Amino acid sequence: MKSNSAWSSLRGPVKFRIPTAENLVPIRLDIEIDGQRYRDTFTWNPSDPDSDISLFAKRTVKDVKLPPPFVTQIAQSIQSQLNEFRSFERQDMHTGEKMVPIKLDFRVNHTLIKDQFLWDLNNFDSDPEEFARIFCEDFGIEDPEVGPAIAFAIREQLCEIAIQSVASARETRINKKGRRGGEHLPLSKPGGNALDTMKLFGNKSSVIRKRREWDLYEPIVDMLSNEEVDALQAREA
Repeated sequence: MKSNSAWSSLRGPVKFRIPTAENLVPIRLDIEIDGQRYRDTFTWNPSDPDSDISLFAKRTVKDVKLPPPFVTQIAQSIQSQLNEFRSFERQDMHTGEKMVPIKLDFRVNHTLIKDQFLWDLNNFDSDPEEFARIFCEDFGIEDPEVGPAIAFAIREQLCEIAIQSVASARETRINKKGRRGGEHLPLSKPGGNALDTMKLFGNKSSVIRKRREWDLYEPIVDMLSNEEVDALQAREA
């Protein structure tokens, strides 16, 4: 069931935002100073007036016991990513009738996750964190770091798709102005039989799996041994 805001987006462009209930920005840090590397992923609420990037960076460095130079680099990286996100605000983006593919393929500690499904871009009430919570419950995943990693992966991909939609909306305006014709083509417009639902995780989720792809994209959750994790870490280093 779609919300009113979701259905209204079918009629034309909406203002840029990540198509989820909370407009949280995915932040990815990968910083190396003097041979010491710090990597992390998390979400940031750009509308929270109490958010202080400098204070966050200082607390992170203190909690993780990093050298002081990391404070500036962490703060600059967060600010740069937020600036990029804000550069698209108030711009139009096209959603249209879009079911976009979301892929999960990553490891968290000893847990390997692989999955692929369609996400409804028109559901602005969707909740990646709720999807991740139920996913972990269904597969008996006890590692508390897996759920946030799943939600982040979804949000990061949705953010990239939203940015692409801004470019599509801009191109549509140019085409109309230049009278060159050409309707905007959605990334994916499924046919009537393509939306057979294997599992729909409540109204706050937008997940649909194509029936013909059940065998191809069945969720995979593997628990790796210490030896397998060590081998993967050696390749990732």
